[in-house]
Amino acid sequence: MSSACNVESATVGKKLRSAISLLTLESASIPWSLGDNSCFKLSSGTTFNNDIAIARFIARTKPDLKLYGENILQSTEIDAWISFSQKHLGSSNPDLSHLNQQLSQRTFLVGYNVTLADFVAWTTIRGNEAVSHSKEDVGKFIELPGAEMGKVVVRFPPEASGYLHIGHAKAALLNQHYQTNFKGKLVFRFDDTNPVKEKADFEKVITEDVAMLQVKPDIFSHTSDNFPLMLELAEKLIKEGKAYADDTPTEEMRKEREQKLASKNRDNSVEKNMELWKEMQAGTERGLQCCIRAKIDYQSVNGCLRDPTMYRCKLEPHPKTGTKYKAYPTYDFACPIVDSVEGVTHALRTTEYHDRDDQYYWFIDQMGLRRLHVWEYSRLNLTHTVLSKRKLAWFVEQGIVEGWDDPRFPTVRGIIRRGMTIEGLRQFIVAQGSSRSIVNMEWDKIWAFNRKVIDPIAPRYTSVIKGATVSIKISGVDEKADSIPKHPKNNDIGTKTVWFSSDILVDKVDVADIQEGEIITLINWGNIKISKVDRNENKEVTAISANLDLENTDFKKTKKVTWLSKTDKAPFVPTIAVYYDYLITKSVLGKDDNFRDFVNKNTKNEVEMLGDPELKNLKVGDIIQLQRRGFFRCDQVFESETGKPCVLISVPDGHAKSGGATTTEAKSNKGKEPKKVKVESATKQPSAVPSTGASSEAVDKLNSEITEQGNKVRELKGSNAAKEAIDVEVKKLLELKKRFKDLTGEDPAGGSRSKKPAKEKKAENEGKKAAKPKKAKQGKQEASKESAALEDERNNPERKKVSRLGLEITKEENLGEWYSQVITKAEMIEYHDVSGCYILRPWSFAIWEYIKDFFDGEIKKLGVKNVYFPIFVSKAALEREKTHISDFAPEVAWVTKSGDTDLAEPIAIRPTSETVMYPSYAKWIKSHRDLPLKLNQWNNVVRWEFKHPQPFIRTREFLWQEGHSAFASRKEAEEEVFTILELYRRIYEELLSIPVIKGRKTEKEKFAGGDFTTTCEAFIDANGRGAQGATSHHLGQNFSKMFDIVYEDPETKEKAFAYQNSWGISTRTLGVLCLVHGDNKGLIIPPKVADIQVIIIPCGISANLDDSQRKEIYDKCQKYAKILIEGGIRAECDNRDNYTAGWKFNHYEVKGVPVRVELGPKDIKSNQFVAVRRDNGQKTTIDATDAIGYIKKFNKLLDTVQADMFTNAKKSMDKRIIRTDDWDNFRKQLEAKNLILSPFCGAISCEDHIKAKSASEDPVDPRAPSMGAKSLCIPLEQPSLKDDTKCISPGCEKKALSYTLFGRSY
Repeated sequence: MSSACNVESATVGKKLRSAISLLTLESASIPWSLGDNSCFKLSSGTTFNNDIAIARFIARTKPDLKLYGENILQSTEIDAWISFSQKHLGSSNPDLSHLNQQLSQRTFLVGYNVTLADFVAWTTIRGNEAVSHSKEDVGKFIELPGAEMGKVVVRFPPEASGYLHIGHAKAALLNQHYQTNFKGKLVFRFDDTNPVKEKADFEKVITEDVAMLQVKPDIFSHTSDNFPLMLELAEKLIKEGKAYADDTPTEEMRKEREQKLASKNRDNSVEKNMELWKEMQAGTERGLQCCIRAKIDYQSVNGCLRDPTMYRCKLEPHPKTGTKYKAYPTYDFACPIVDSVEGVTHALRTTEYHDRDDQYYWFIDQMGLRRLHVWEYSRLNLTHTVLSKRKLAWFVEQGIVEGWDDPRFPTVRGIIRRGMTIEGLRQFIVAQGSSRSIVNMEWDKIWAFNRKVIDPIAPRYTSVIKGATVSIKISGVDEKADSIPKHPKNNDIGTKTVWFSSDILVDKVDVADIQEGEIITLINWGNIKISKVDRNENKEVTAISANLDLENTDFKKTKKVTWLSKTDKAPFVPTIAVYYDYLITKSVLGKDDNFRDFVNKNTKNEVEMLGDPELKNLKVGDIIQLQRRGFFRCDQVFESETGKPCVLISVPDGHAKSGGATTTEAKSNKGKEPKKVKVESATKQPSAVPSTGASSEAVDKLNSEITEQGNKVRELKGSNAAKEAIDVEVKKLLELKKRFKDLTGEDPAGGSRSKKPAKEKKAENEGKKAAKPKKAKQGKQEASKESAALEDERNNPERKKVSRLGLEITKEENLGEWYSQVITKAEMIEYHDVSGCYILRPWSFAIWEYIKDFFDGEIKKLGVKNVYFPIFVSKAALEREKTHISDFAPEVAWVTKSGDTDLAEPIAIRPTSETVMYPSYAKWIKSHRDLPLKLNQWNNVVRWEFKHPQPFIRTREFLWQEGHSAFASRKEAEEEVFTILELYRRIYEELLSIPVIKGRKTEKEKFAGGDFTTTCEAFIDANGRGAQGATSHHLGQNFSKMFDIVYEDPETKEKAFAYQNSWGISTRTLGVLCLVHGDNKGLIIPPKVADIQVIIIPCGISANLDDSQRKEIYDKCQKYAKILIEGGIRAECDNRDNYTAGWKFNHYEVKGVPVRVELGPKDIKSNQFVAVRRDNGQKTTIDATDAIGYIKKFNKLLDTVQADMFTNAKKSMDKRIIRTDDWDNFRKQLEAKNLILSPFCGAISCEDHIKAKSASEDPVDPRAPSMGAKSLCIPLEQPSLKDDTKCISPGCEKKALSYTLFGRSY
């Protein structure tokens, strides 16, 4: 800017449009001040008062800022955008479509940096009230296809078989959203197709709940209103041969559908079908055996199209139609009919109905009904919760809950009774939008929305725990009452009466470590100074005297205490605070999980309190906040005549990861470092009975009660239960222990017979030494046992870092749950919102990279080159080899749309790449000189249809390498098959320390379309299952003939077909690794594939260390890590200061780091460190003075760990492989979870027979595998086989060809 244009002053106006000036001035670094209007004055006297003029002037005089573009063309574009913004974006009906279109593919309106065009457009839109206030803070709502304003009709069709739950609430509110946004109509329809489930009472409740949600339907109906029409349409389909009557038993029908088999009745004549149909309508005995099924496609990949049921017989009376009908339609048949005839334009359904969409439209098209749009949104899945009405009804029937409105229930009435507000629920649902992303949501998110609603309006009251209080006598205080606001920030809530007196009660836990002379703050009163503290023989505080110190207004460093005055004029209100926990202990139930196995048996805790006198005015439904305890909802009012207490239900506030025990905890030690107290009662089991004169029976009984109560306390703490609930149970535990000591003369945890391991004794002694107080602080540190137990670690600020890091279940208890925990807590995977697909985190992906690096290097030595082929396969290419693709057909995922446009032909996502690659092989191979062709690709494949995904082991998408080679001779090809198989063995045994059995697959189990398949089979000791590790296939000339892969033979000069192989290993290896090497502490990663081989952890960091000592420890850790890295060892040090050493030990144990190094002050002083093996816990002290020496020791230690892991796994596998020629022993060994080596003839029919006959008919453990034995492989190393040895298959008289390994497998 020239001197003539020097700025004299710059003022930015307060209106939003002045942001244009502000942004430009800031970009040019020109000082400015805030005023009423914008003003830009130059030293020459020129003044600009228009914001855009100011911005243009600065931009033109500061070209280096590029705010006016970089050339004349860009400057012209910017002027055009400024004009457009003023004309089109500032109007009451702004046109944003052109702006959206321009910004869909770019960040800035002009060029590649911000300009005045962006400033003006943004400021204009931001200041336009029509835009800024047009939308609330809502989630993403998908636009409905074909929706027209005023013509949209949606429906909400609940079944009256239970109360409305939160999932139904989402459905109702989403439909209402589209009803209001499109000024359309909402149909509220009861789906009453099943008279067995329908109840009039439920209809009444659901209708009330919908009204309570403020959902206002335009039309009210029942599906049964259209029963006559449905009968006509069903009969129409029967007469047209599109439906048939079927009397196949239910279980048999289910199996037929699973196996894609046609029913024996599928081709019945129309006459026979009509005859049976009339029997059904009459409800005869014959009719009760039948159902009507739609004749769609019994072989369909989509199970919902395999001739679904349309009608079934029910003799129970219908709540609305009585006994008029005996045959009732299924929901799937009735729904499209009623949707169509009631004028519904858009049927909103959760994504779980996706597979039924084709069926829905088939019914509509075949019956000639009006089509409508089916639109999907995600189901609301909540952790620790079941939403099935059948399962919820079970809780009610079993008396586990009080009823359908129990506060632990996810019903609308249940969560409202728990303290949810309708507004909070609406805000949560609206914030979710109509997204299709499937997630398992924590309850905390819902309660956090609710907290925003109740926090500004919930009146504040006070309470103290009954039986756990201390009296404080305050001198110089006259009894009086005062009126103060119920809410400190909202005077509209009103006032309450607070009594002040010389005698007040406080919670004992708040003053457990109080000292004479200390100043504490009484909330809503002021400071008092403690003059005297009385304690009993157990050092418990029994009474306190204090002086009022209201002039002292320094509250920053004082302890804050809630209190209640003792006065006859305002007696306390007897109060019970109720805390609830989740009904289901497991966060997310798997498809195979029986919810009854995870029912929480301790979900309700009550705490007796003395309540604020003002609580007597509460009404049922009032939501309040008890200061420093959290929010509560009044469930029962106080009745002074009967003495009925006031019952308050704790309302979760979204802060804690707990369903029911969520409170805002009392921070009694704010401003002070709280004591870290060890509560033995909650973590240790009582010792054996000491030798006293007490009755052994009485002692045993008391010992048992202590154990049970200790477990209860431990469970409460583990589930993050409310502090008050824990305090009550800890107090009971302490009383039991006191009785034990009075009875026996000894503490229950220290009886004379108690034997502790030397390691534990040493740790305990060291702990005692460390905890020994200094004399000057001795009085302050002698807190009573009871107070210590009550405070526990909950008042410790470090508690925020506590997590449920370790495994909560053992391999032996539940392998599936253990596996799920270990792969997530060890940071191997993260769950994704698409079922069967998982996120591989760095810890697991590194293992895959080490496998990849090894194998890639080895195959390149063999002349294999890497390539990449597309993931998409044309339908024609995929179906060229029918035999090969038949095994994959049900698993193929198809792309059928591009945006909203149907593709001309569906495109498959590769389940394997033979059909993708081999057309190219046919182009590239012309002569014998083009052979061998050896290609490999590292890629992903998708295999979709299966019911029970398991991370790594069975996933819909996985990573692998697939090698494909072509040779001129069979001999060359077969040699490569076994060369590759040996490399796979080395991966498992040398890298992963997992022993495998090399073998050949049977004819039944070989790769479809191949000549033979070889395999590496691993063994999972925990469940006795085999796991296919990797396969190498010889394809012969099968594929070369199919894809015309030919070359000219140099001798005969004729065309010859190539011999081909394919081979692959996948990320399944990672799952096998976890299952084989994991233990009840977590994973154990073999050093060769561990991304961290040695983790260095600083220890002994305590408050007694000064900064220089801490720095020395951290620096040493860094130094040793650097030396180890330079020595070729993958090492890291964890110097995070917000986690304890113990936490880090646990963390890296779970992750399975092979070696842990502990380095503390004593180690530094002694020039040494301690190395701990993860696989067996052995400790080794290593001299730190010789870097070269300890690098060698670490390398040797890592090699030893690697070798020991393999040796142990090999021993485990070898002893579980049983050789037998006897069928009875075969079955016995299978049930003992062993692998069986038996003679086998190789026939497919015999293999099927073996599998069927060896299946468990009635397993003792319902969770145990019950499937029959399948062949795993024919081991390459064979035992000697006698000539007359018969096949192991019962009844087979054929001669055995080899010993074959059988077992259950993944």
